[in-house]
Amino acid sequence: MPRTAMSQISFADWELLQQGLTLEPLLQAISDFLDDQKEMIEAVRRDLQRGLKKPETGRNGLTPPQVLRAFILMRVKNWHYRELRERIADGYTLRQFTTFYCQAVPKHHAFHRAFIRLTPKTLKAVNELVVQAAVKLGLEDGNRLRVDTTVVQSDIHHPTDNTLLWDVVRVVTRLVGRLREAVPQRIQAFSNRTRVARRRMQEIQRMTAKERQERQTKKYRELIGVTEEVVNCARKVVEQTSKARGKDMAICELRKEINHYCKLGDRVIHQARRRVLEGEQVPNAEKIYSIFEPHTDLIKRGKVQTPVEFGHKVFLAESAQGLITQYEVLEGNPNDEQHVAPSLQRHKESFGHAPQLYGSDRGFFSEQNVKSCKQDGVKVVCIPQCGGKRTAKREAYEKSPDFKKGQRFRAGIEGRISVLFRGRGMKRCLAEGRERFELWVGAAVLANNLMRIAALLSKRTRRKRKAA
Repeated sequence: MPRTAMSQISFADWELLQQGLTLEPLLQAISDFLDDQKEMIEAVRRDLQRGLKKPETGRNGLTPPQVLRAFILMRVKNWHYRELRERIADGYTLRQFTTFYCQAVPKHHAFHRAFIRLTPKTLKAVNELVVQAAVKLGLEDGNRLRVDTTVVQSDIHHPTDNTLLWDVVRVVTRLVGRLREAVPQRIQAFSNRTRVARRRMQEIQRMTAKERQERQTKKYRELIGVTEEVVNCARKVVEQTSKARGKDMAICELRKEINHYCKLGDRVIHQARRRVLEGEQVPNAEKIYSIFEPHTDLIKRGKVQTPVEFGHKVFLAESAQGLITQYEVLEGNPNDEQHVAPSLQRHKESFGHAPQLYGSDRGFFSEQNVKSCKQDGVKVVCIPQCGGKRTAKREAYEKSPDFKKGQRFRAGIEGRISVLFRGRGMKRCLAEGRERFELWVGAAVLANNLMRIAALLSKRTRRKRKAA
């Protein structure tokens, strides 16, 4: 990792600033807010210097402010790495926002290498600092809180047993081919079976419902046999190349990668054999839905349009001013009702008191949750009853003006989730791995919070000018 020294503004930069080149109001407000947040910069610096023996030496690289600001800009504008680099290089105002000024903007690979050094823990800490700063500025009082869960999709194709088996065959075969090119010695006992596997996969895909009952088992048995043969032969190749000399680092990495996909291939084969050949119903917790994103969960939320989703369930808590005060990437598909007590506890840690109104949908309802909310001092517990016959007292409470007003407030979090999906790119995570999945969600939340704070500060400034 290169040195992260702060850069100086050149005379050309100073001259351009004197000519009155200004940012758009939103980015200017975000920039002004970030100028006062030294703790965020230090948190990013610790991540960039993590694992370096001598972080003060080496060539100059991206500084912590440049990394943080470019990271925020990427999610605010919902750009990919190449577009981010091109936009910053083409426009002086974005150079000013990211503190590059007249310096050369590095390639998109440099942004990628810097961003993946950030950890989900650091990004969550940065989000907490943003919320605390909003409280200190008097932008948020924490009197109202609304919560909900949503699903962020993994970047995978719809999983079926035949396509997963085909993925194993083609990926392992491709990696063995690369290993064959890197190793000087001749590799034996491995034949290319991708053509046979692809044909069996396509035959299964094209079967009608009636044909599946008659012919599916035979085709699956053939496809599973081909996959097992490829995985076993790949392991023999790894053993053959254990003492190979050549591009040592490249060979070691290829061997590790082949072993990794062979282990996942064993899981896919075992899963297909149990489900198709033996007719067993495999529990969701034991299934694998992608060899590229093995952390992916299957989520069923009872939605008509999307009965099954593949990704991770995410818990969100939003304040009255549109700030995401809490977010959590969940494991599996837990019930929503278990998030009420922890969210109240985290809210009290952030704001020093419980919210006066707590709003959610009926999935969060339980008698214990209602009771715990009242014990913590929540005046309006706006959680509709889920299932069962409502008592006369409960029915009257849910028809009261305060409860209806709270439910209208609660519905606003649906709009916030839509903004995160469409505007901040949170609907489908394009990053690889569970850790970067959490980083992707945290980046979308951070961009949302900074944009809300910028809007609130601009609104306050306009109000003061109008009063003056």
